[in-house]
Amino acid sequence: MTETTHLIHSYLRSSKRFPHVWCPGCGIGILMGALIRAIDHNRYSKDEIVLISGIGCSGRLPTYLDFNTLHTTHGRALTFATGIKLAKPSLKVIVVMGDGDAAAIGGNHLIHAARRNVDITAIIVNNQIYGMTGGQSSPTTPLGMTTSSSRYGNLEPAFDISRVVEAAGAAFVARSTVYHTRLLEQLIGKALHKRGFSVVEVICHCVTHVGKATHMNSAVEMMNWQRDNAVSVRKAGTLSAKQLEGKIVTGVLVDREAPTFHEEYEKLVARVGVDDSAV
Repeated sequence: MTETTHLIHSYLRSSKRFPHVWCPGCGIGILMGALIRAIDHNRYSKDEIVLISGIGCSGRLPTYLDFNTLHTTHGRALTFATGIKLAKPSLKVIVVMGDGDAAAIGGNHLIHAARRNVDITAIIVNNQIYGMTGGQSSPTTPLGMTTSSSRYGNLEPAFDISRVVEAAGAAFVARSTVYHTRLLEQLIGKALHKRGFSVVEVICHCVTHVGKATHMNSAVEMMNWQRDNAVSVRKAGTLSAKQLEGKIVTGVLVDREAPTFHEEYEKLVARVGVDDSAV
């Protein structure tokens, strides 16, 4: 049995109808493969994993994977994840969100999960648009880009998701593109090992909507753009701000130690002498 066949039979739900619902050429399938390989290489059992998503193109991902899974409401995936982690701290809780799901309606949940340092791995698929609902501008849509809700160009500067969660207090922050598949797999693996709130921002192409707006006509062209515009953290340190304009800095951006929310909660329980099992 090949590795690919092993992964398919071990982790995909055979009862679900394939092929998947994502558009031809979408990068979310690449992310799903990287996530499966990272989990498999780290030898987590399926029962140890809880995979949670909100609403959006990436929200479909838990449907296909044979873990404990939740498909939750728009922008609220991290609230469900926080509750699960507090109730069952032994579980490895992974949240997959899109840029709109995480940074717009779910923005406050994102920054406060980072601030609290909840022991969760958050994977944010940044395709710079609301892909599922018609191609509207999202918080990461580039300034000036034409979308279905910005016919004359987007007037709002884009969020840098990785810098936002870094400032909010995340213990681990990393970024990759879906072109750099092996790097993406490695970063997800590191995020899964990290104690605390870990974030992997995944730069992913949307052929249907962003491709139309940028006049890139294929997934290959869009992934070649990712290849040509990605800069490693090490190389970025040698470049000026001007040289880094429009570039995607990839690799581990933040890796620091801090007490987790659950650890602080346990200290509080011990200090005040509360039997939390009775709460």
